[in-house]
Amino acid sequence: MKRLCCFLPTRPQNAVPSQPSTKRHRQGFPVTNLAAKPDTAQASESVELTQSRSDDFNWIFFTVIAAFHLGAVAALFCFHWSSLAVFLAMWLLSQNVGIAISYHRQLTHRSFIAPKWVEYAMATCGSMALQGGPIYWVAVHRLHHQLTDKPGDPHSPRDGKWWSHMGWILRGALHNETTTLSRYVPDLEREGFYRWLEVWHWLPITLVGIALACSGAAVGGWKLGLSWLLWGALLRVTIGFHVTWLVNSATHLWGKRRFNTHDDSTNNWWVALLTGGEGWHNNHHAYPTSATHGMAWWEIDFNYWGIRLLALFRLARNIKVMRPRAPRNFAPVEAAPSHAEQR
Repeated sequence: MKRLCCFLPTRPQNAVPSQPSTKRHRQGFPVTNLAAKPDTAQASESVELTQSRSDDFNWIFFTVIAAFHLGAVAALFCFHWSSLAVFLAMWLLSQNVGIAISYHRQLTHRSFIAPKWVEYAMATCGSMALQGGPIYWVAVHRLHHQLTDKPGDPHSPRDGKWWSHMGWILRGALHNETTTLSRYVPDLEREGFYRWLEVWHWLPITLVGIALACSGAAVGGWKLGLSWLLWGALLRVTIGFHVTWLVNSATHLWGKRRFNTHDDSTNNWWVALLTGGEGWHNNHHAYPTSATHGMAWWEIDFNYWGIRLLALFRLARNIKVMRPRAPRNFAPVEAAPSHAEQR
């Protein structure tokens, strides 16, 4: 059992830029970006969360995840080129537009502003990744930025590599703290659409899955319909799970560091390729509100290009971009002490 003590933020706070560094730092963790450090009065109103590693296993999550993994394996035995096209189209909408651009860069960090109909449409795409509703997803990520690699971080590798990848989902208690977590997202809680989508976040992917199966069957029979369903929903969601979880785990374990962010975040090129730019994680933790995570010409950031494309059609404005100078030589990652070792 570990205890998760955190203060509830009252409003977003601008990030303080970190200084370039070639040395690994492990102590003196700052409270960053969207979570303000409370004063004495606020401290008296702190809420204590408990992150459990007990026998309280989340069998519902496990059943859903296992079912999608089985479906992903089945998809490999019914390949069609059209199914691959469906996979890529759904991946672009759910992972790049939905998770990276909407859930992460817009809703969590407010890196840009879009018309409400565009914002809501992109958030709906995010729900099709089956990673939870926007209120839960954003609240957990803001908590992560408040307590990055400190005791209380929802998914720090300092509590174990497996824990940071998916153990926290299966044995963590944060999913039971919806009332408390909602106070990290007062901006989303105020909007009826997000409250609705939080409850019905499973509905868009269900409807899309039915549409894929029926469309495929109409085009080429039930076998093609099944293939489109497996590739466009189950395989895509399963790979999306692990790609997103790699940002939580791998980019805090392996890679190189440009900035002294006082945590374990790294820039990991292969995670960046898989996620469309989310792997430039050390850059992101240094400047959380920046719409671009790639801060060098060779740091490819497809998700930022998507935001620029929205701006080209006047569907995005107030785009926050930070490209600070940084040393050419990156610091390699050293092993960080676990929370147990620190105690």
